[in-house]
Amino acid sequence: MNQIDLAELIDAARDARCFAYAPYSNFAVGAVVESRTGELFTGCNVENASYGLTLCAERVALVKALSTGARDLVRVVVIADTDRPIPPCGACRQMIHELMGPDSVVVLANLTGERIVMTASELLPAAFDRNYL
Repeated sequence: MNQIDLAELIDAARDARCFAYAPYSNFAVGAVVESRTGELFTGCNVENASYGLTLCAERVALVKALSTGARDLVRVVVIADTDRPIPPCGACRQMIHELMGPDSVVVLANLTGERIVMTASELLPAAFDRNYL
């Protein structure tokens, strides 16, 4: 595995946040997904006047990775300008767990340098997955 330094991942997520399209909430979020081979896939939140169509940064990064053929995703970083590290919403937690796996690493961060590191299964305990189908 060719893992990237965590500081570099956080910087990539912070940079991706700059591209957020958030004219309604003014709440910019950035994310980066890392593959086992060290490829990085960034994402930012993209809002829509029809709020239900809004895409979170985590899901944008995940879909970007999958749409290029990446499958062995090992780490995701999420960052925003918040008082404490930002957790993903429920939909993103489900996508992270399913597309990256329960043992993948999830890093929650904010712009002041705080971070929380956990696994996808810690982020979404008792997840619904393909084993129930």
